[in-house]
Amino acid sequence: MRILIIGNGGREAAFAKKLSKDNRVTEMFFAKGNATTENLGKNISLTDNNDLVNFAKKEAIDLTIVGPEAFLVTGIVDDFKKVGLKIFGPEKKIARLEGSKAYSKKFMQEFGVKTAAAHVFSSYVDAKAYLEKASYPLIIKASGLAQGKGVVLAEDLDEAMKTIHDFMIDKIYGDAGIEIVVEEYLRGFETSIICFANGKTLYACVPAKDYKRVGNKNTGPNTGGMGSVAPCPEFTEAHFADFQQNILEPTINGLKDNYLMFTGFIFFGLMVTDKGCHLLEYNMRSGDPETQVILPLLENNLLDTILDCIDGKEIELKFKNEKAVCLVMASGGYPGKYETGFEIRNLDRVENSEVLLAGASRKADTVVTAGGRVINLVATAPTYQEARKKVYDDAKPIQFDYAFYREDIGNF
Repeated sequence: MRILIIGNGGREAAFAKKLSKDNRVTEMFFAKGNATTENLGKNISLTDNNDLVNFAKKEAIDLTIVGPEAFLVTGIVDDFKKVGLKIFGPEKKIARLEGSKAYSKKFMQEFGVKTAAAHVFSSYVDAKAYLEKASYPLIIKASGLAQGKGVVLAEDLDEAMKTIHDFMIDKIYGDAGIEIVVEEYLRGFETSIICFANGKTLYACVPAKDYKRVGNKNTGPNTGGMGSVAPCPEFTEAHFADFQQNILEPTINGLKDNYLMFTGFIFFGLMVTDKGCHLLEYNMRSGDPETQVILPLLENNLLDTILDCIDGKEIELKFKNEKAVCLVMASGGYPGKYETGFEIRNLDRVENSEVLLAGASRKADTVVTAGGRVINLVATAPTYQEARKKVYDDAKPIQFDYAFYREDIGNF
């Protein structure tokens, strides 16, 4: 089979590594790919939906897997299906559940999905008036896509006012922040659950834990993720039963009632409090860096699982009874401004982890930094401590200018 994977991060590298072990996969292409995928197939520079459709037709691509949300929101799945190309992901109208937090919040409220109380504002004046009377802390979210960074915990009125000015007036995230969602603050722990969708129902993977904050002990601004573990150690069987009853089943019912059921991935971002699971957000694709710890535990053949979902077949997911840890090595300054182009040294000294070069590219005979989240180191073991020792031991010799990483990933 000839496969096209759209995206250039650690998630796409993880898909590629898993699929590369299947002898039915004869060739893989990546748009735009990274230093990992370049070794597993061919990177192409196309980013336009129509160009990708034409490429897939010309190269007789048998299956396309979409990683990033932006392609889904702009309708790449619709474009591929119009010409009869097989693609794994939701159509544009369904991807709106991620593309608009305002729309997804209304969906949750309509179908009884347990979530935080919230108000949606498209008027700066109305938002300002509400915040002047609100209780703190609270959460303010840019409604549109902001690469995982458009969420602020406002501790007081001053911070809230600055945030809505940044989002709605200064437009630091472009049009993504001209509409905002203001939510009650929930205290607890976060969990990510990714599901496969087969057009009829949703099948849950093991729960994962994503470390969103840039600094140790969850300090500093939100990022796209500084590491992850699976399974999430705090998430119990009772929590999963609560998730099924109050979040998963109402979501399935809502998708069916609105004729939105699809084939692809759906990601549930949960906050678990002393009152149970609450849904923070939907992502209509597999998570990054959660994919990196889920795939090593997945016992099912990934290609078969995806193809069965596309064909509407029932699946049964099975996972190893092990722990997986992913450590992200990042560029200094991330998630703010950072420089790239620095040589990455000593990758050959990694002994016990799988190396997923994400924000990295090849330049002549070297590998150089090309993004904020540069390297994912992934390891599995019977315990979290054994798995985290592998990734941290392997991180020590790796060097590139201004490199940094959190020191507390998987430390339970």
